[in-house]
Amino acid sequence: MKKNLFRIVLFSTITAFTLGSCSNDDNNDSGDNSGNDGTRWITLTGSFPDANGTAGNGGTRAYAITPENAANPNYEVDLFKMNGAEYVEGFALKSSRTARVQASADGKFLYNIQYTGTEGGVFNKYSVSGAGKFEEVGYELNTAVILGTSPRWVKAAEGIGVGVSFGDALDPYTGTAPNYVYRHPKGIIKIANIDLNNTAITNTGSINVDLGTELESEGYHVWRADVPVLNQAKDKLYIGLGIRRHDINGTVTTNATSGAINGWARTNERDLGTVTYVVDYPSLRNPKIITSENTMTDNLGYRTMTQYVGTDGHIYQATATSGPDILRISKTTNDYDQTYHFNLNTALGITGTSIKAWRYVKDGVAVVIYTTTSAAGGYIALINLNDKTAVKLATDIETDAALSTTLGQFQNIGLVGDNIYVPLTPAGKDGNIYIVNTKTKEIKKGAKLKAASGSFYLGAY
Repeated sequence: MKKNLFRIVLFSTITAFTLGSCSNDDNNDSGDNSGNDGTRWITLTGSFPDANGTAGNGGTRAYAITPENAANPNYEVDLFKMNGAEYVEGFALKSSRTARVQASADGKFLYNIQYTGTEGGVFNKYSVSGAGKFEEVGYELNTAVILGTSPRWVKAAEGIGVGVSFGDALDPYTGTAPNYVYRHPKGIIKIANIDLNNTAITNTGSINVDLGTELESEGYHVWRADVPVLNQAKDKLYIGLGIRRHDINGTVTTNATSGAINGWARTNERDLGTVTYVVDYPSLRNPKIITSENTMTDNLGYRTMTQYVGTDGHIYQATATSGPDILRISKTTNDYDQTYHFNLNTALGITGTSIKAWRYVKDGVAVVIYTTTSAAGGYIALINLNDKTAVKLATDIETDAALSTTLGQFQNIGLVGDNIYVPLTPAGKDGNIYIVNTKTKEIKKGAKLKAASGSFYLGAY
């Protein structure tokens, strides 16, 4: 296993570098050294409970099948089968908590930055050879010195990963009890660019958060950065933001038991739209904030991708995982197209929807997984972003309330050709892969997915 652990403290907005120390027999793995025989594998991932029994919080396992097996309702994947205390099927991806998994478009490689723990921030690349055959390839990179041990990261474009981390925020108060004074927390967004082909960090950057005097005086502040994506020209990087608002007329809150200070009281009142940071790429400089008032919901994803480059070159951005909106960032202006607004409620003729995950396919066609406030469960719809329509696609488990746990952590919808692959299992219950043909608009139930207590499937790649 090639290793390159980045141990020294180094962070620069201007220095591009590649981490390159390795053993004498190491070579770059930009070619296909996966041992793949040409099969298009579909990797399924699932999470299991932690030591305290928290569902889906203990780590991630993976298992690769063919499209033919995925489409066969008699085929069974038992990712959580155990012999005593040992799992007997699949492969354990390195991560002390649920991994944030990405994949190459051809399904030959998985990528992951470990989340929390002693190895939090370490990047691993795996080749895919079917079933539980996953092999670490390339360098093992330690991004923690830049991004910390709990980075948010995605495949921002094919062959390019970008990790982001928000931190160094100030306490939102100064002074001593009872004379606290509100202070804006500011903070810094750190960025690392990762060459996924050669497993190397090629540049770093930082953004000193600045929402402007007016918004900051109203208590608005950044609390999270997430889901970075490159535009079609690969000269701009868009970083989704989580925005909250302190009640500047409120008080410092404390823990009722310990008395420890929690911070300034927050308010749910919001008149600020969704916010995105834009930086030049690959320099990672010249940060600029863009805002859309077409929604009052954030565009970050808990563990799912919210932004995709469309066939038309525009970026389509969903307010996942708590809103019904999809917005558009113009390829011409690199700013929000304020005239464009897709609303899932309007398209389906219902209310209370929240997009939990989605996948752009091509030519404006996409698939969304969503919940509603009016009915428990999880639902699938095929949408058209051009004419702003949607068609609900029924599954036999859509009304199972346990899907709320599954979809809260759902990561990735698989795409092979015109077919979408959605592994759908209510938490702790068996389910199936559901396959959507985006041309015929049909949905079919595929392979059986065996679950276990506190476990569920959360991605297809």
